[in-house]
Amino acid sequence: MLRKRIQLGLLHVAVAMTLVPINSTLNRVMIKELAISATLVAILASLPYLFSPIQVAIGSFSDRHPILGFRRSPYILIGLLLCVIGVIVSPQVAFKLAEDFWPGVGLGILAFGAWGMGYNLAAVSYLSLATELSGESGRGKTIAVMWFMMITSIIVTAIGLSRMVDPYTPAAMVRAFWIVGLAALALGLIGMLALEKRVLFPQAGRTENYTWGAMFRAILSNRQATAFFWYLTILLAAILGQDLLLEPFSGEAFGLTVRQSTSITSLWGTCVLIALLLAGALEGRIARKKIAALGAWGALAGFILIFASGFVLNLIVFYLGVMLLGVGTGLATVSNLSLMLDMTAPEKIGLFIGAWGMANAASRLVGTVLGGAVRDLVAQASQNPLTGYLVVFGIEAGMLAISLTMLRRIDVVSFRRQAEASSLVERAAIASEAD
Repeated sequence: MLRKRIQLGLLHVAVAMTLVPINSTLNRVMIKELAISATLVAILASLPYLFSPIQVAIGSFSDRHPILGFRRSPYILIGLLLCVIGVIVSPQVAFKLAEDFWPGVGLGILAFGAWGMGYNLAAVSYLSLATELSGESGRGKTIAVMWFMMITSIIVTAIGLSRMVDPYTPAAMVRAFWIVGLAALALGLIGMLALEKRVLFPQAGRTENYTWGAMFRAILSNRQATAFFWYLTILLAAILGQDLLLEPFSGEAFGLTVRQSTSITSLWGTCVLIALLLAGALEGRIARKKIAALGAWGALAGFILIFASGFVLNLIVFYLGVMLLGVGTGLATVSNLSLMLDMTAPEKIGLFIGAWGMANAASRLVGTVLGGAVRDLVAQASQNPLTGYLVVFGIEAGMLAISLTMLRRIDVVSFRRQAEASSLVERAAIASEAD
C-alpha cells in the first residue's frame, strides 16, 4: 500500500505543481510588473473554480462509466494534460493582455479555462481513487502521504521558480513555466503507472443515473453534509483567498523583487509541512475537530499579523504572519480532509468527493474574486493600493472567525446516521427521476 500511497501523492503533486507558477509568479507579474487590474486577474484566476459544480457530475459519471476497464485513471490523465497545457500557455496570455486587451482576454479564458477543467477532472478522480484504495482505516495515512508530498513539491517548485526567473525577463518566465509543466506531466504519468487495477464493469451502463437535481438532493437532504459544505467553503475561501494577493502585497508594501516574493511560497510551504507532521503525530490523540479549530486559530493569527505588517511596514512581522498562516493551513488541511473522507457515504464515494471538491473550488472562486475586486475598489477609493490589500486580509480574518463558529455544528456520527436513514428514499427518488 505504501507504493500506491506514493503514487497517489505523485498525482497530487503533479496537479499542484501546475498551480504554483500561476499563484506565486504569474499573479505577481500581471498585477505589479504588467499593471493589469487585480480584478481582471482575479476573474481569470477564478475561471477554474467556475467549473467546480462539474466535480459532482464527474465523480458520479466516473463511478458508472469506466473507460477501457479503468474508472479513474483516464479522467486523471485528461485532467493532468489540460493542467499542463494551461500552465505552459499562461505567460503568453499575460503578455498578450498587456499588449492587446480583448484578444488577451479571449486567450486568458481559454488558458485558465483549460487549467480549470483539468483541475476538476483530475482532483475528484484521484481523491475518489485514494478513498477506494485506502479503505476507511488507511485514509488518514494516505492523506498524510499525499499532502506531505504535495507541500514538499510546492516548496521545491517555488524555490526552483524563484531562481529560474532571477533576474526577471519574459523569456525566463516562459522557460520556467515550460520546465514546471513538463516535470508535472512526467511525475503524473509515473503516478498512474499500474496504480488502478483494470476491471470489467459489464453493468456499468445500467447503474443509477444521477441527474443534477438528484445529485444535489443527495447532498442537501443530509443536514450535516450541507453544514459541512458551507463550513468548508467559508474556511477555505479565507485561507486560500490570499493566494492571489500575498506576493503582490509584499512587492507593494516592502519592495520585494519577483524572486523574493516567489520565495514567500516556499516559506509558507515549509510551515505547512511542519504542521502536517505535527498533525500526523496528533492523529488519534486529539479529536480532529480540535485540530481543525487549532488550525483555524493559527491562520487567523497569521492574517492579523499580515494585516498589522502593512500598518507598521515591518517585514519581520509580515514573515511571522506568513509562517503562522502556513502552520494554521497545515493543521486545518489534515484535520478537515480527514473529516471530509469521514463525511462520505461508502456507496456514493464519487458523488460526495465531488461535492467536497466543489466546496473547495467554490471557496477559491469566492476568495479570489473577493480579493481582487475588493483590493481594486478600496485602492481606487482610498488612492492607496496598500489599503486595498489590508481590507481584504481583514475580511478573510473575519471569515475564519465565522468558520470556527460553524465547526462546532459538525458531527460525523450524525452525518452517517442521516445518510443511512435517507439512503432508501434517495434511491427511490433517483430512480423516479431517471425514468
